[in-house]
Amino acid sequence: MPHTHTTNEPNHSQASASFGRAFAIGAVLNIAFVGVEVAYGILAHSTALLADAAHNTGDVVGLLLAWGAYTLAKRSPSLRYTYGLGSTTILAALANGMLLLIATGGILWEAMQRLAHPSPVEGGTVILVAAIGIAVNSFAAFLLAQGKDLNIRSAFWHLAADAGVSAGVVITGIIIIYTGAAWADPLASIIISFAIVWSTWGLFRDAIRLSLQAVPPGIDIAAVRAYLESLAGVQSIHDLHIWPVTTADTALTVHVVMPQMPLGDLSHRIAEEVQKRFGIGHATVQIEKPDEARKCHLKPDELI
Repeated sequence: MPHTHTTNEPNHSQASASFGRAFAIGAVLNIAFVGVEVAYGILAHSTALLADAAHNTGDVVGLLLAWGAYTLAKRSPSLRYTYGLGSTTILAALANGMLLLIATGGILWEAMQRLAHPSPVEGGTVILVAAIGIAVNSFAAFLLAQGKDLNIRSAFWHLAADAGVSAGVVITGIIIIYTGAAWADPLASIIISFAIVWSTWGLFRDAIRLSLQAVPPGIDIAAVRAYLESLAGVQSIHDLHIWPVTTADTALTVHVVMPQMPLGDLSHRIAEEVQKRFGIGHATVQIEKPDEARKCHLKPDELI
């Protein structure tokens, strides 16, 4: 009963080593900008600025979580954590999504109160602070733009979305200056809140799925099964599982039933092929004869 495990995944810790500095710069810039937004949001009576500050606070926490997870993911496996601590990248994405949704709910409530009872807003201040936000978030996003790991890419898209939200706040300030419509500010806050939920929901949903060890997005398990069953000499397969080890690494286990034992190291060739075709870097392939498969207690699909 040959049983081979092969990993062809590149070392993601080494591949993305330069992003530690990018996370640090992005976090420092956003922390400073949040302080500016809160101060001027209070002075200018702008819920749009406060909404953006809350969003940026969530992004600061998200950046710190992503940075921490990125750092922990570089640690070597141990006797207790045999896969290392790479799965912290999944937990960071999940926590990030939860924090953003909670913060957005609070801002949405405040904006609705302000919409019912609008107060004067200093449009010039709103424009100035939001313009700073465009510059800060665009630069921080640029530093992470080359990231391939989902943990890094999610941080990049949050920062890029922030730059877009700040652009919306600038437009709000212009409307207030030229029309005096104080209601435009809380209305913008509501729109920003829905934009945050829209941009965050996909991340939150994927983080939940990955934390439950679902097949990672972008991998078609039916296509993997079809490939394995199409191999010459393969009678059937069972106990096929595909799950995320981290937000970047995926694992597979499968039992392959063959009447005749293959020549050469078929398990190794399968591992190389699923890496090339599906991006699955940790493949464990167990080859069984039909009589062994009949006795295998893991043969039914409902068993794990």
